Amino acid sequence: MTEWRAFTVQISDHVAEVTLIGPAKGNAMGHDFWSELPQVFAELDADTDVRAVVLAGSGKHFSFGLDLAEMAGEFAPLLADKALAGPRSRFHKMVESMQASVTAVADSRVPVIAAVQGWCIGGGVDLIAAADVRYASADAKFSVREAKVGIVADIGSLQRLPAIIGEGALRELAYTGKDIDAQRALRIGLVNDVLDDPAAALAAARETAAEIAANPPRVVEGVKNVLDHPRRGPVADGLRYVAAWNSAFLPSQDLTEGIAAVFEKRPPVYRGE
Repeated sequence: MTEWRAFTVQISDHVAEVTLIGPAKGNAMGHDFWSELPQVFAELDADTDVRAVVLAGSGKHFSFGLDLAEMAGEFAPLLADKALAGPRSRFHKMVESMQASVTAVADSRVPVIAAVQGWCIGGGVDLIAAADVRYASADAKFSVREAKVGIVADIGSLQRLPAIIGEGALRELAYTGKDIDAQRALRIGLVNDVLDDPAAALAAARETAAEIAANPPRVVEGVKNVLDHPRRGPVADGLRYVAAWNSAFLPSQDLTEGIAAVFEKRPPVYRGE
């Protein structure tokens, strides 16, 4: 296997364990994450010995989501006065590339089981929404937080979560950007079970992966393919739409204010401009 900067990958007994390792605080998702994630899953898809994948985060948290400190430069040309076709087109391609990174998880040849501890924010929710099964530790907290920083979530949560938690729960989370705890996540179906601590959540993910790996691999792949088939078209269409929407309408004074408020650690003041 390749050496990665944002992940470790271990394979044993037909199960691959992919662990987020940063390098940013809280496994925040910077350039390395977005470029390496599809490569990791391409290698695993090509390895016929792999029958299931466990997806986990190192340390106290699964992921703080998008690494704004590293990725803020990508927004700068878009926020310039009178941003024209050039910066908008480049931003559109960046969003499509990031979407493809997470879609590589959703399109994995084999089932993906996520183990979540601590914070799972923004892009972290996009990522676990692309998994097949999700377990959480009791300390886990989730947030579709993009609206709080002036962004329409565009990497997959709005497209994949309706089938997981339903329209009502998703609209509440996406409109408010609120945080929810593990028990609320369990009630709405975001996670399959809540375990006492991170070690127990990871153990549950490993156990389920082992159960899957013990079944006939072509049958499991077939079940996943059949289950995924009705959703692929609508998800792909929704991702294309939001990429175009954000390229057209994301540049705003509110986005500038939202990003500035994050760095200045203060509440934002939005004016709808």
